[in-house]
Amino acid sequence: MIKPIRLSSHAQEQISYRGASKEEIYDVIRTSVWEEAEMGRKECHKDFEFNKIWNNKAYKTKQVRPIFVETEKEIIVVTVYVYYR
Repeated sequence: MIKPIRLSSHAQEQISYRGASKEEIYDVIRTSVWEEAEMGRKECHKDFEFNKIWNNKAYKTKQVRPIFVETEKEIIVVTVYVYYR
């Protein structure tokens, strides 16, 4: 069973700025393959169908890539990156 997922204050600020949602971040962590990231952190990514306008440009796909640490009791999302394609 997956541990509870908590967003850091920085990650909470970044999700709306970058166009992600908490639900997308949780989905990515729960369903994607985790990889090692810098500074002992972990990362994973997932593409979502988008088909919308973002910053005055049309995109078909949105990729959400959370960076997180796993502790004994929880997963803490440090930041999140979002790429539009």
